[in-house]
Amino acid sequence: MMTATIEPEVGKARRRKEDARLITGRTRWTDNIVLPGMLHMAILRSPVAHARITSIDTSQARGMSGVEAVVTGADIAEAQGSLPCAWPITDDMKSPPAPSLAVHTVKFAGEAVAAVVARSKAEAQDALEAIEVDYAELPVVLDMAEAVADGARLTHEDLGTNASATWKFDSAEAGTGGDVEQAIADGEVVVHRTFRQQRLIPAFMEPRSVVVDPTGEQLTMWSATQIPHILRLMLAMTLGVAEHKIRVIAPDVGGGFGGKLQVTPEEVIAFLVARKLGKPVKYTETRSESLQAAHHGRDQIQKLTMAARRDGTITGLKVELLADMGAYLRLVTPGVPILGAFMFNAIYKIPAYHFACTNVFTNKTPTDAYRGAGRPEATFAIERMMDELAVELGMEPLEVREKNWIKHEEFPYTTVSTLTYDSGNYEAATAKAKDLFGYDALRAEQAERRAKNDPVQLGIGISTFTEMCGLAPSRVLGSLSYGAGGWEHAAVRMLPTGKVEVVTGSSPHGQGHETAWSQIVADQLGVPFEDVEILHGDTQSSHKGMDTYGSRSLTVGAMAVLKAGHKVIDKARTIAAHMMECAPDDVEFEAGKFTVRGTDSSVGIQDVALAVFAAHDLPDGVEPSLDSEATFDPENFSFPHGTHLCATEVDTETGQVRIRSYVCVDDIGAVINPLIVEGQVHGGLAQGIAQALFEEAVHDESGTLTTGTLVDYLVPSAADLPSFTTGLTETRATSNELGVKGVGEAGTIASTPAVVNAVVDAVRHLGVADIEMPCTPMRVWQAIHGGAR
Repeated sequence: MMTATIEPEVGKARRRKEDARLITGRTRWTDNIVLPGMLHMAILRSPVAHARITSIDTSQARGMSGVEAVVTGADIAEAQGSLPCAWPITDDMKSPPAPSLAVHTVKFAGEAVAAVVARSKAEAQDALEAIEVDYAELPVVLDMAEAVADGARLTHEDLGTNASATWKFDSAEAGTGGDVEQAIADGEVVVHRTFRQQRLIPAFMEPRSVVVDPTGEQLTMWSATQIPHILRLMLAMTLGVAEHKIRVIAPDVGGGFGGKLQVTPEEVIAFLVARKLGKPVKYTETRSESLQAAHHGRDQIQKLTMAARRDGTITGLKVELLADMGAYLRLVTPGVPILGAFMFNAIYKIPAYHFACTNVFTNKTPTDAYRGAGRPEATFAIERMMDELAVELGMEPLEVREKNWIKHEEFPYTTVSTLTYDSGNYEAATAKAKDLFGYDALRAEQAERRAKNDPVQLGIGISTFTEMCGLAPSRVLGSLSYGAGGWEHAAVRMLPTGKVEVVTGSSPHGQGHETAWSQIVADQLGVPFEDVEILHGDTQSSHKGMDTYGSRSLTVGAMAVLKAGHKVIDKARTIAAHMMECAPDDVEFEAGKFTVRGTDSSVGIQDVALAVFAAHDLPDGVEPSLDSEATFDPENFSFPHGTHLCATEVDTETGQVRIRSYVCVDDIGAVINPLIVEGQVHGGLAQGIAQALFEEAVHDESGTLTTGTLVDYLVPSAADLPSFTTGLTETRATSNELGVKGVGEAGTIASTPAVVNAVVDAVRHLGVADIEMPCTPMRVWQAIHGGAR
């Protein structure tokens, strides 16, 4: 079998291999799984946000038709342990025990208090209604600022405080910059602003689901999770079960956005109940349960002080945050705002910087990672501040940004927050975005509308951003006290027929691994795209991995694949040299062929694979296998960047906001598949715009979530969003072989401040300095007409 000449795959806009089965639903979602004798679990949740459980009567439920078991927190108090938190950000961080099933108290509305297991889902749900729980309600803690005030009510009385931890960074102490307080005292212009990052709900398409089968030699768990490997380890450590006796499978997963980066109470409960009964158990949450009890995101109060000279040069930035943890610390909850600490300085040369964040407990659903995880919050604040500084100085907002940003010839550049940006060209991305946007013409139209006092005003919003992604160098994570590393593992296996199996530890939930990895490996090994199969999401076939989040799949996961592929080629070179009767050093490899340098003698890598399988004539001491594994630990983050421009039309009589034009030019380094990039950008933009205009998790004064259905929690559809104009510039990353940077979170990080800046810009001449997100018609109208701003 000769290897044909193959057109390069990297850079080709291939449709995703996985789309046909995903879009048609002809795949194995967790909730599709049906096992012999499988039981169904339903969970009773607390209707109150804070209370002592005085009694639970399950007697009637236990006797109902089809019911196999009813479990309370008291029944599994010892076995369930505490849900893990892997990020103790300070030595004195307070992290109260977090039971999967509440035992003595409930701390948020939606917390699980009992579970019913029955022969059908309907029977399990019916039995929930027969459980009687008496609650002695306690005072609720909802407001972050009030929570840390003297004499505040307490979420956890035994802690004596609502403050979990305070984490600080100071450039003067770190030796990376000057003293912020001095910069503020000396500032010719000092801008003070407070912004609110509202609470959001990930609202993934596929609700969380778990199936546990305890009947085999290993206990097998299928879960709609982003983190099968981490989940397996945490289950073993939390429940005291030998890790090698647990197999976790993440089948096709319908979106995650950080919301499935979790070890969930439901996974633990299903695990324990299935083991106890000795039968398979399935739990799939309802949409309302998902909105109420799956972790939430964002939720910060951001107080910023920026000092500058009158020419627009920034001299100092001080950031003080309150971050709502909710009732408990979940897997990476404490570290989410800390990721943002490294991004408040953004693309700007800021000579003095201070950051302090206090994490606060409240009687709300726990927060954790949501697309971007800390970096959207930071980008929003700094890009809003750049506009505010421009207003104070009477300067054009793009001019202020350019005055302070890192110039392309200054890379690599070490920032005031210690990160080294390896490459970038903010000038090129901005110039292209301005051209696509028609920036000058829109500014002229804006001036004309203002002069005419048009009831529909035009606003222009800007976001020039960067992000740290490709989480993460293990040494950096170690320095931040994170409980694991940031490496990734992969294997490349050559089959006898020359086909290739790639095993990746990076577990997709919509990113397109099967297509992009196939393109990369096809080019590397010189085999057809169709000859590459990607295996993932099963801890039995993919025994090592750190999974998917933080735009790490390509910049870390694919680098492990490449590293394994190089080992395959090196093994094959030795055998090819033997087949061609020459020295390995005389053999070159290109486009799937090993060739003796300076001759026409060649052999294809797929031919070598068959020869290895036969093993009839291999060099002495060479094992009959080309299969190889590799682990890649990044030396640095990757730093995609871009310029996003938004034009909004704001009806001053109704407060209605319409996005008229949205242009983004992103620099994500080299592009593997333009179609996948476009899809990731569009999805990210939708979520970032949703935060700016639509989405907010709201609790009433008793702590009840009032946006607990999709009728109340407004997730925008395509009809609510504009068409996007996208573009790319390319400065290759120097931190990895492919020159790639992350793309999965870029749209979400950049778009929110672009939209809000546009809305505020449209009505700033009417005396509006800020509008709290989401910028609903009511909030916009109130701001214009003198209401709450």
